[in-house]
Amino acid sequence: MRYGIGVFTLTAFLLSDVSLSNVYASRSFPKVVPRVTEKKVLWMSGEGSVTLYRSPLITTTPRGTIIVVTEGRKSTGSDTGSKFMAIKRSMDGGYTWTPQDYILDDGYMYKDGLNMGVILVDEEANAIFIVYVMCAHYRDCSVSTTHYMKSIDDGVSWGKSVNMSAQIGTKMFAPGPGYGIQKKYAPHKGRLIVCGHGTIAGDGMFCLLSDDHGNTWRYGGMLKSIPYNQPKKAGDFEPDECQPIELSDGSIVVNIRNQGRYHCQCRIISRSYDGAETFPLEHVYFDTALIEPVCAASTLYHNDVIFFSNPMSTKRINLTLQWSYNNGTTWSGKLPIDPGYSGYSCMAAFQNPLKYGSDIFIVYESGLQKSTAMDSITLIRVQLY
Repeated sequence: MRYGIGVFTLTAFLLSDVSLSNVYASRSFPKVVPRVTEKKVLWMSGEGSVTLYRSPLITTTPRGTIIVVTEGRKSTGSDTGSKFMAIKRSMDGGYTWTPQDYILDDGYMYKDGLNMGVILVDEEANAIFIVYVMCAHYRDCSVSTTHYMKSIDDGVSWGKSVNMSAQIGTKMFAPGPGYGIQKKYAPHKGRLIVCGHGTIAGDGMFCLLSDDHGNTWRYGGMLKSIPYNQPKKAGDFEPDECQPIELSDGSIVVNIRNQGRYHCQCRIISRSYDGAETFPLEHVYFDTALIEPVCAASTLYHNDVIFFSNPMSTKRINLTLQWSYNNGTTWSGKLPIDPGYSGYSCMAAFQNPLKYGSDIFIVYESGLQKSTAMDSITLIRVQLY
């Protein structure tokens, strides 16, 4: 298997006369010098009786598996309509992949089928969750429900879908899209956190919390739109699709789509110091360095660096990776990923870089045919050192 940290990484550490084990033990990581080393198309629209693939999710597992899940939109490319949940897995660090499999079919009877979604690894329980929403847009349906599926064998098989409505109600909650997190530090170490958004009228960033490995869920902190549960117009405050990360001090930072373009055409940032129980307004700000075209984005905290990927434009083009050494106060560098059409993205890296390497994996909607931002799902490998 082609695991490892690579020649460039080893050379960097040898030149600095610092052993790998000492570096990771002391958390004194070198500066990153990211570069793209591999590009692979995982799905192409029109394959497998699917009109369009969208909203890809990616995660890594403690056992060394990479899992990518995406929506397979059957007959229409719109957000509504019937869908498959498609999956591919890699057990050799992303070099080869299993054939496509469908782990859920929402059924052709639905006019407003499933929408992705969040993938979440519970390292303490050796379980993986996929959380998704049904009837998010109320198209020929009246009740929205949030569900999860669970795997205990590294994504090989999945249990039956569980409707979470009895615990969290039927207010529309669309998870992510992206990944959920398990807290590694106090407060509330081990807590599972899934963040998402509501309807356009009742929009906002909302987080679901579980302190018993996903057996029960409840709402935690939120950042509601203004006005709330009322019609919106351009310029209103509308926190929307979002991605949480946990910093080394135990705080939770959520990077949020600025749906109404309030204040700027840039990202909303919110922070919690109580394990996502609350997101006080005094810890909300707008990051004007993170320009966006009103689109889902991804953020990742890896080796004490925050990474951010999105179409760095006012249009869905120019997917770019940025990084910050000071928790997002300033951004130190940019790496162009794809100058063409691009859309939603999601990032992952292995938690054990000594065993599996420190590469970052970015999966995103790409426009290979140059006519749309989302005719394929593409995987990028980024070498950091």
